[in-house]
Amino acid sequence: MKVYTKKGDKGTTQLIGGTRVPKSSLRIEAYGTVDELNSYVGLLRDQQIESKHQERLLEIQDRLFTMGSLLAVDEKGTKMELPGLFDADVENLEKWIDDMEEGLEPMKSFVLPGGHVSVSHTHIARCVCRRAERITVDLSQTAEVAPLLIRYLNRLSDYLFVLSRALTKELNATEIPWVPRMK
Repeated sequence: MKVYTKKGDKGTTQLIGGTRVPKSSLRIEAYGTVDELNSYVGLLRDQQIESKHQERLLEIQDRLFTMGSLLAVDEKGTKMELPGLFDADVENLEKWIDDMEEGLEPMKSFVLPGGHVSVSHTHIARCVCRRAERITVDLSQTAEVAPLLIRYLNRLSDYLFVLSRALTKELNATEIPWVPRMK
């Protein structure tokens, strides 16, 4: 199978199910941003971080591929069997968040992103996740999108934020609170 087909040379792409749509469509933007997020999660997984985080991030990448395929389905549907996203996937994120929060000081203020390259990569992934969530919510206003996809993205951004705090601690970085300048 060749990587290039030349079918997209006029600015369209094919959804799972056969319909061709403009590459600028909101559906393509949604699953394209999920793909971008998946790449950032891969970059984060490649950092020198604890193996439990790497394993969790690998599982998250699998779920993001699943989400991308579900978002890429034509509204008419498909006969192709696709993997699914489940409530248990959101529950896993919640368990991981709870696990990490046990070892962290309670939040007293917002924190500035940064302090270590791995922490910064985590914050970038969190921001891309929030954008993927916003675009998917926008798509859901005009097309059928399983609410579970939005829930997963919402919880994933929470997970990535807490992971940034956990990595800050594990990597002996400094967490810098945001102190708003009032004058």
